[in-house]
Amino acid sequence: MPQPLFAGLVVDENDQVVETTMVGSEPMYVVNDAGFRRHIPAEYVDRQVLNFLKEQISGHEDLLTEQTAKMLGQDDIFSKAIIEKQFRNIDQQFEQLLKTGIPEEGRAYMGMMGFRIVINFHGDVIRIDQPGLISGEDEGE
Repeated sequence: MPQPLFAGLVVDENDQVVETTMVGSEPMYVVNDAGFRRHIPAEYVDRQVLNFLKEQISGHEDLLTEQTAKMLGQDDIFSKAIIEKQFRNIDQQFEQLLKTGIPEEGRAYMGMMGFRIVINFHGDVIRIDQPGLISGEDEGE
């Protein structure tokens, strides 16, 4: 893992951007806890986020395949089959992503679109803000 997967997209409970660093060869998120810098293994946080995303994808592979094919302009049956296979093997895709990382431009785009991860001082994910999603709490207003 070259660096924390979601570097620049993680904030603490006080809405402060979490720094990143390396301890030896292990990437870390660094949370400022009233002056004490808590080092949290990046893989711990990143896997929580990837598991959340996997849950969001699960059961919606057909719809996601259809929409992805349309977005790419590859609406033929062979392209759809390839895309669907990628969604069905999402664990392998996430493992590869952990190894290669998300390009800086991709993370910057995610941040501009409103994607961010809120963690506590122990590295537990409290909330994931995703662009385009409406939380259930706001529906009645």
